[in-house]
Amino acid sequence: MNTIALGVTRATYETRVYFRQSDTIFFTFLFPIVMLSIFSVAFSATGNVGTNADGTGGISQAAFYLPGMIAAGILLSGVQNLAVDIAVERGDGTLKRLGGTPLPVLSYFIGKIGQVLLTSMLQIGLLLLIARFAFDVELPTDGDKWVTFAWVYLLGIFTSAVLGIALSRIPRTGKSATAVIIPIVLVLQFISGVYLAFSMLPEWLQNVASVFPLKWMAQGMRSVFLPDSFASQEQGGEWGLTGVAIVLVVWLVVGLIASRLTFRWIRKDS
Repeated sequence: MNTIALGVTRATYETRVYFRQSDTIFFTFLFPIVMLSIFSVAFSATGNVGTNADGTGGISQAAFYLPGMIAAGILLSGVQNLAVDIAVERGDGTLKRLGGTPLPVLSYFIGKIGQVLLTSMLQIGLLLLIARFAFDVELPTDGDKWVTFAWVYLLGIFTSAVLGIALSRIPRTGKSATAVIIPIVLVLQFISGVYLAFSMLPEWLQNVASVFPLKWMAQGMRSVFLPDSFASQEQGGEWGLTGVAIVLVVWLVVGLIASRLTFRWIRKDS
């Protein structure tokens, strides 16, 4: 069986294992959905976001938070899921055992990234369904918006996946993985326009967030799901999709290099 076929088989196995872990399902798969529901209900009494001076217009709280939750889901599915999962597998000896088999490293990576891709698509699909039918959020009807959604999503999910593989090397033990990775992911969510409007943050914190990919994923998703009038609230006063693409590609390359340099099991192969 060739490397790609082994990777696809491995992705099927990884996906089955993923849905057998209740804590993983909640903190990576259901977490954005739960947070969207909480924010939508908790702030519904404050009225629409971006209303005109006469009180007309604007969008619902659910519509406002939806793009940020999609971006957060991408980060959780890739970075948090893989960083913790691989660190645990390193700690409990799974990687050592796999290193003694003919499974190539590339097939292992394909399996992990395939699992992330499948579960994140299911997550976003469920998130969009809940936003549309539970909170009456109007989804885009413009085909160009969905093209933007597709490339931001794909760049975001692959970038998050390879960064998760690279970050899995940071925890010293599998038991400490959650304590090390979750704070990193949580801080990024708070400074990247997921839970707070990005324009509310001080300029220096906006600059810090702009170094990391989550800010750009959230910005790209806002360009898809929010009215164009909201672009003026972005750091540069526009959606800046060229910048979104450039930053995500740079982080994708960094993640690929870092994951290749830091990933180890018993033997070195590719």
